[in-house]
Amino acid sequence: MAPDHDLSDRDDVSALVDEFYRRAFTDPLIGPVFTDVARMDLAAHLPVMCDFWETVLFRAGLYRRNALLVHVRLHRLAPLEAEHFTRWLALWTDTVDHLFSGPKAELAKRQAERIGGSLLRRVQGADAGEVISFHRVRPTPHEEPPTVTGRPAPHPGWRT
Repeated sequence: MAPDHDLSDRDDVSALVDEFYRRAFTDPLIGPVFTDVARMDLAAHLPVMCDFWETVLFRAGLYRRNALLVHVRLHRLAPLEAEHFTRWLALWTDTVDHLFSGPKAELAKRQAERIGGSLLRRVQGADAGEVISFHRVRPTPHEEPPTVTGRPAPHPGWRT
């Protein structure tokens, strides 16, 4: 039976992220990346990922970290290959479809595909090839703009 509601708030994002990571940590391909390579503290990581996805889906402006840098560092420890990102996307898509249906659920899947593809290209040293369709709120006047690999990133208030 298909889910009868769409993602609508932080609680929904949290349910999605919790279930996704439950599946990812036990996955034979990507689970070891999280547990053995990144040695991820799930309790600390889940709120960060909720901030990320709430920002992606609802323009909440809560995520202020550099996702690319995290993945570049991880790639240096254990090369991240297309098969890892493909499996990550399949797990994410299956989890979204299991829990939600509607426009925000579809956006969560599209954005995951764009973000994953861009991260894969960038960690492997290629140009991103496409702009991630990611919306951020304008920074406060005293906030430093984010950087990507040492270069200033486009203004975070720009719609890409």
